[in-house]
Amino acid sequence: MPDDALIDRYAELAVRSGLNLQPGQQLVLTAPLEAAPLVARVAEHAYRAGASLVTPLYNDDAVTLARFRHAPDEAFDVAAGWLYDGTAAAFRGNAARMAIAGDDPALLSGQNPDKVARANRARSRAYKPAMELITSFAINWSIVAYPTRAWARSVFPDLPEDEAVERLWGAILACTRADQPDPVAAWKAHAAELDRRATWLNERRFHSLRYRGPGTDLTLGLADDHEWLSAGGKAQNGVYCLANIPTEEVFTMPHRDRAEGTVRSTKPLSYQGTLIDGIRVRFEGGRIVEARADRGEETLQSLLSTDEGAARLGEVALVPQSSPISQSGLLFNNTLYDENAASHIAVGQAYPSTIRGGATRPAEELAERGMNRSLVHVDWMIGSGEIDVDGVHADGRHEPVMRAGEWAN
Repeated sequence: MPDDALIDRYAELAVRSGLNLQPGQQLVLTAPLEAAPLVARVAEHAYRAGASLVTPLYNDDAVTLARFRHAPDEAFDVAAGWLYDGTAAAFRGNAARMAIAGDDPALLSGQNPDKVARANRARSRAYKPAMELITSFAINWSIVAYPTRAWARSVFPDLPEDEAVERLWGAILACTRADQPDPVAAWKAHAAELDRRATWLNERRFHSLRYRGPGTDLTLGLADDHEWLSAGGKAQNGVYCLANIPTEEVFTMPHRDRAEGTVRSTKPLSYQGTLIDGIRVRFEGGRIVEARADRGEETLQSLLSTDEGAARLGEVALVPQSSPISQSGLLFNNTLYDENAASHIAVGQAYPSTIRGGATRPAEELAERGMNRSLVHVDWMIGSGEIDVDGVHADGRHEPVMRAGEWAN
C-alpha cells in the first residue's frame, strides 16, 4: 500500500476538487466492496467539508457471479428499480454523486452473453431517471478509482498480486496528480490549460471533424450550437466540480445524423465485465451500420442494439498522446483511465451541457440541434500517434487540430 498520507490526500482531492462538496449536501457513493478503505476516507473528508449524510452503496463481484451462475432465466430481465428511483430522488434533492471505479474488467467474460445483455438493458432502463440527472449535469458529481486486486491483475498479469496492486496504486496517484505536493493547485493549473483548448475550439465553430489514420477515415459532424467543455464545469445547482479524476479531454456533442465513414478502436473497451477489442465500425447518416470486433463482438452488437440511439454518437473527445495516462505506457482496461489516454467517441446518450444553454432548452429544441438520446453512454478509444484530426469549417476549409495524436496549435 502507498504511504497513508498519500491515500488520504487522494480522498481529500476527490471530495474537495472532484466533487467540491458543499456544506449541508448529502453524498451518494457507489463502490466495489474491496474499496471500503477508500470509501471510509472519502466519508471522513466529506463530513469535514460539511456533508449532512454519506450513503455508500457497494457492489460485490461474488454476488454478481452468483446471479449469473444460479439465478433463473427470467431473473435477467429484472433490475432494482426501487433502488434507482431512490437514487434519482436523492439527486433531485441535491445530493452529490461519487462513483469509485475498480471493477474486474473481465468479470462476466465467461458468462452467457444473452444474459449479460438482458441484465444490462434492464439496469439501463431502471437507472434512466437517475442517469438523466447526471447527463444533464443537474448536480455535482465525480468519478475516481480504487485498485482492486482483480483490476490490478488485469493490468499487470505477470506480477505477484500484491505487487500488481502496489504498482496500480502508484499509477493512480501519479495520473491523478495526488502524488504532487499540492494536488489541488496542480488540478487548478491543469484545468486552466484544458479550458484554453476548449476556448480555442469554440472560437473556431467547426462544422465537423475529419479523422484519418490506419483503419480510420471518419467525418464526424458536430451538433448545431455545440459547445466544447473541459475538465471542470458548473452544475445546474451552481457547484463547480471535476466530473472525472483523472481527465485529459476536451469534449462536445456530435450531431446524431452526421457521422460518415469508418473508424477503428485503438484500445480495448471494458464494458460491464466484458473486454471488447479490435472494434471496427462504419457509419452512414450518423448510424453504425456495420460493426465488428476481434474479441467481444457479441457484446458489442448487443450494446449497439440496446435502443435506437445506442448505434449513434453522443460524445466526441480530443486527448493528446502526451497525456500522463498515455505516457505511462499502461493499458488500464478501465474506461476512466483509457479514455484519457486517447481521443475517443461515445455511443448513446449525449450531454445537454455540450449545447450552448442546453441545460435550459426544451428536449425538442435539443433534438433539432442534433442531440442523441439513449439508455446507454459508452466511450471507446479511437486516437493514437497515427491519427490526424482536422476541423472542417462550414465552407469546406480544413484546419489542423491534431497531428500524429498531438495538438497542432
